[in-house]
Amino acid sequence: MAGIKQLAGQTLWYGASSIIPRLLTYILTPYLTLKLSGANYGDMTLVYAAIPFLNILYTYGLETGFFRFIQHEKHKKDLYNTASISLIITTVLFTAVLLLFTGPISRIIKVEDHPEYVTLFILIVAFDSLSTIPFAKLRQDGRPVKYALIRITGVLIYISTLYFFLSVCPSLAQKDPNSVFALLSSETLGIALVIVANLIQSVFTLIMLWQELKAIRWRFNVQQWKELMTYSLPMLVAGFGGMINETLDRLMLGWWGVPASGNIKVEIGTYGACYKLAILITVFIQAFRMGAEPFFFKQALGENPQRVYARVMKFFVIVICTMFLFVVLYLDAWKYFIQNPVFWEGLKIVPVLLLANMFLGIYYNLSVWYKITNKISAGAWITIGGALITIVINYLFIPRFGYMASAWATFFCYGSMMVACYLWGQKEYPVPYAWKKLTAYITIVVVLFYVHRLLTYLWPHMIFNYTLATVILGAFLLFVLRVEKNEFKKLPVVGRFLK
Repeated sequence: MAGIKQLAGQTLWYGASSIIPRLLTYILTPYLTLKLSGANYGDMTLVYAAIPFLNILYTYGLETGFFRFIQHEKHKKDLYNTASISLIITTVLFTAVLLLFTGPISRIIKVEDHPEYVTLFILIVAFDSLSTIPFAKLRQDGRPVKYALIRITGVLIYISTLYFFLSVCPSLAQKDPNSVFALLSSETLGIALVIVANLIQSVFTLIMLWQELKAIRWRFNVQQWKELMTYSLPMLVAGFGGMINETLDRLMLGWWGVPASGNIKVEIGTYGACYKLAILITVFIQAFRMGAEPFFFKQALGENPQRVYARVMKFFVIVICTMFLFVVLYLDAWKYFIQNPVFWEGLKIVPVLLLANMFLGIYYNLSVWYKITNKISAGAWITIGGALITIVINYLFIPRFGYMASAWATFFCYGSMMVACYLWGQKEYPVPYAWKKLTAYITIVVVLFYVHRLLTYLWPHMIFNYTLATVILGAFLLFVLRVEKNEFKKLPVVGRFLK
């Protein structure tokens, strides 16, 4: 239990560094859907669907490899230097090459009228990749406060710059149409100003990591680098597979979609905007991963780590089930974060995507077995299998069902990965997960969602809707507290109220 308390504390801080920036950018969703046209929002969705693929290429699994080898005494001295030098050299090379092909890349991601978007996001990825190992060092050194402050400050810079470009500049341009502000507020720039604001954020984030960058010594351990690459490169394959599962559906909508609305960019924007409503679960998963990755590796060196992993999984599933209900039961309120009513038509995909992301979070928990046993290729094969499911379902059904096909492709992809990882892991590294109980929790919240949906369909009254949602959510929490009373008693805050 002490280990779980430590993980909870780290997840809290890393959660602050993840949740607060994500919530701040989440608050931007109504602002951006108000300021950008449906087609421009579609362009933004396409651009930000392409960026993660470059992130994977630029970092090629080094972060996970860093955490894996830093646990061993013989690697601690030079590993930070070796990993940092490797990343600096490859970042310069990748950036130089990719800038030569901005035209073809813009055609691939369906923003051929604006190749400048590609130039800008290549630079964003370059600066972000240079921050990867310094951020990993902060996590490994147990400095979540500094980590959180830098992340949050970066997002505040982004929001301030974005507001200046999209609100202040147009206002100043109206006062003086011949000023430079008129150029900055020109509608012909499309989403370029959004991407420039993001680039400014990335540059300032790297500057705030100056102390960590200054600590790099130009000492390159070739043997250590070979070991690091042997472990990390399979993560590149897994990473690309993961990005296919996570973001390629937006690009596939551009390739294969038949727009019912007459504009495929509007439908892509609808999908991207409604996907944002799954943010509570995805933010928690990201925060959990940041705390859990170094935590799992450290626990592997102790006694009976499998028992700790099983307990962590139980609490994790309880939290994401609660978050699922919190979003779907109050969906009529959450939709107002999307200020363009044209996008509300896509709200039907939100429950499907929430369940898909729950499966993804469980998969990340289960994946500990192949990371600590050095069988990274297993993760690559599982992810590739999921990627194939994503591509096949989208290819077959997007022309007929549009973004609904993409939502269900995500569901079946992450669900199959979760099941495959569990079955394979139990053969290689058995962990006593309470899978029957956890399956029951997930089933219960899905049934509760449909009960709420049926009753509110029969009596579509706002007060009844929200009252019923609150009763259902409260009943689920009381049920879980009763079932897991002995476990919750051991927690530092909740336990006081249950003893």
